[in-house]
Amino acid sequence: MDWLTDNPWVAWLGVALILAAIEAATVDFVFVMLAGGALAGGLAAGLGGNAAVQVVVAIAVAALLLFVVRPLVKRKFTEGELDNTIGVASLVGREARVLQTVTDTDGRIKLAGETWSARVAEGAETLRPGDDARVIAIHGATAIVAADRH
Repeated sequence: MDWLTDNPWVAWLGVALILAAIEAATVDFVFVMLAGGALAGGLAAGLGGNAAVQVVVAIAVAALLLFVVRPLVKRKFTEGELDNTIGVASLVGREARVLQTVTDTDGRIKLAGETWSARVAEGAETLRPGDDARVIAIHGATAIVAADRH
């Protein structure tokens, strides 16, 4: 135990590793910022600072990271999050290629590498094979499309 009291930076490193492990489970960028504070406390210990200096440095750096860096990092990792839909909702707005004439009752398109049954949106013109289409909606297993006029 004397070795640990002679090398407090090891304790700070241990705390930082524990906080980093918690961050890996939560992925909210809170515990990694606290781990950064613990590493700063370990650096202060390695440079010979007393226990009070180590704690103050750890708290100051953790607070700086939490209130300045974390919002920037969260914004970077979550920007466009609402646009990243999954499942059939992600197909709305995408381009498709008409394979078989699409009318208001039937047709086939190539959408996201798959063949889909399709029909044109109400009031839209019939689409011929080779035409480009834009998916307006998905109803069950049928894509509702309209002509895509780049």
